[in-house]
Amino acid sequence: MENQNKQPSLKQETKQPSKTKGAISRLIILAAIGGVVLFVGFYTGRIKEIPLAKPDFTAILNGLLLLVLLLIIEAVLSIVLTHIKPRSNRGKTLIALTRNILRYAVILAAICIVLTMLTVDIVTIVAGLGILALIIGFGAESLIADVVTGMFILIDNQYNIGDIIEVNGFRGTVTDISVRTTMLTDVGGNVKIINNSDMKYVLNRSDNTSRAVTDFPIPYDVDYEDLEKKLPAMLERIYEANTDIMKAVPVYAGIDQFADSSVNLRFVVEVAESDIYSGTRALNRALFIEMRKLGIEVPFPQVDVHQK
Repeated sequence: MENQNKQPSLKQETKQPSKTKGAISRLIILAAIGGVVLFVGFYTGRIKEIPLAKPDFTAILNGLLLLVLLLIIEAVLSIVLTHIKPRSNRGKTLIALTRNILRYAVILAAICIVLTMLTVDIVTIVAGLGILALIIGFGAESLIADVVTGMFILIDNQYNIGDIIEVNGFRGTVTDISVRTTMLTDVGGNVKIINNSDMKYVLNRSDNTSRAVTDFPIPYDVDYEDLEKKLPAMLERIYEANTDIMKAVPVYAGIDQFADSSVNLRFVVEVAESDIYSGTRALNRALFIEMRKLGIEVPFPQVDVHQK
């Protein structure tokens, strides 16, 4: 019990540094944008001096009012999106992307409002940023590729939140999709964030029936023909006891391997992709119990020594 109580606190402690780093990163990005805007403004002659030297309080108050109104609208929309509970994975994906796009739109609108408060001509600044944006575009090629690929992922409906996919050898459930990245979580709780441009050769397993496979070892001295006659009834009992996981009666595929100390029999059962691991464990348990009822024990490793 003590270990269970300690684990949540450790998770909470590890989340704080990540939030702090995220806030610092956003602050650096906003400062960089402000610096670029001031540089272009001075360079084009549209800003003769720092606007705060002679503030226009009317413009500032109007800008603050617009900014507060914008944040209120964003908060209301966020609350509405949070309370929408779609039944399909497609709906969850659309809501997540809408929330993500809304966040970026609010940031962009807030920047425009702040520039207006500072009496900066936004149209001229945008025109002056044309060449600079072209230069930055070449440097941010991967960012543009992520956004474009994310749009095609949404349009083509390649995968959605809640789907189980495999990409680059990592298998997990899609827990979040943004315009730049896709977040996967595996059965161990490990989270992997992949750029959308790197989502290649994706294997979507959500709509497919998977097969749980297990190899059960039996001793060499077992009457194999007699065991084969008993397998159909045994597999039927296993299915009836695990209908919540197994979609059909397990199938005996035959002898898979002649090992050093055992004959390995292969069994296969159809399960949902989300139950691929629990299905294997359930089949292992049921086979172990049923084989012991038949008097068949799992053989230990044996070594025969021949002495002249």
